[in-house]
Amino acid sequence: MTGKPEGEQRLGLLNGFAAYGMWGLVPLFWPLLKPSGAVEILAHRMVWSLLFVAAALLLIRRWAWLGELLRQPRRLALVTVAAAVITVNWGVYIWAVNSGHVVEASLGYFINPLVTIAMGVLLLKERLRPVQWAAVGVGASAVLVLTIGYGRPPWISLCLAFSFATYGLVKKKVNLGGVESLAAESAIQFLPALGYLMWLSARGDATFGTEGTGHALLLAASGIVTALPLVCFGASAIRVPLSTLGLLQYMTPVFQFLLGILYFKEAMPPERWAGFALVWLALALLTWDALRTARRAARAVARGTAAPGRVPADSVSPAAAEADPLRATR
Repeated sequence: MTGKPEGEQRLGLLNGFAAYGMWGLVPLFWPLLKPSGAVEILAHRMVWSLLFVAAALLLIRRWAWLGELLRQPRRLALVTVAAAVITVNWGVYIWAVNSGHVVEASLGYFINPLVTIAMGVLLLKERLRPVQWAAVGVGASAVLVLTIGYGRPPWISLCLAFSFATYGLVKKKVNLGGVESLAAESAIQFLPALGYLMWLSARGDATFGTEGTGHALLLAASGIVTALPLVCFGASAIRVPLSTLGLLQYMTPVFQFLLGILYFKEAMPPERWAGFALVWLALALLTWDALRTARRAARAVARGTAAPGRVPADSVSPAAAEADPLRATR
């Protein structure tokens, strides 16, 4: 972080802590929206997210990207895929939290880097370093242990991990900023979500407006809860190295895990602790390998041995690098 003034670095770190902290504490928010069901909450999140980010973009007058996106059908199709995948992710997460599965939901974000790496190997034929292979193997063992412990595969965790990994790979190809990406995805989600809310209201099953002003304001606040961490993340990403952001990202599942066992009092039998311990071991291996590789690359550059445009032999392709816990962004 030597390239940035100290004040900028501090501001970046504060925004990073704020972003990942808000994402980590969000399980406290969704239960406040009961008696709304998970699908109604999801629909409100989509509608109010668009309104919030549209107001933000209008305020900062950042609209040039929209015309460019509309002229590129392939990118627009990828945004549609991203919107569909994140809809699944949001819906499953809201349902999981409000159904008493906060710990299992946190596991999904712990194993997300491992799933992203595995998808890179299976779908993109990427090459991994030996330590990365070991981490993926330990992660797979963890899923097996947890399957035995739960008496079923940890479907919530796997769904969250695979949907968010897919979302990350698609977003990498779209190459839009966080706020702009949320605006584009929310615009695609808006009409189906609004239509569902209108249908729910016509049936007399909507809670918006029938459970009091406070409840209506909380549903509207779901847009702020969605967008504000992204704004903080964006402010952090331009001020601190991605390696720092990669380490900060572990705040989110750690907070969620602690909330699950300490606040929501969810059960943690020994076999579940064993499964989580294996996941944490896998993440420790990934982090150690990434730090070691980054130090080697830095030394090579300092010695002038890195030829321009040449990729080191032990490197991995872009999607696997994105999955690296030291480079991942949320």
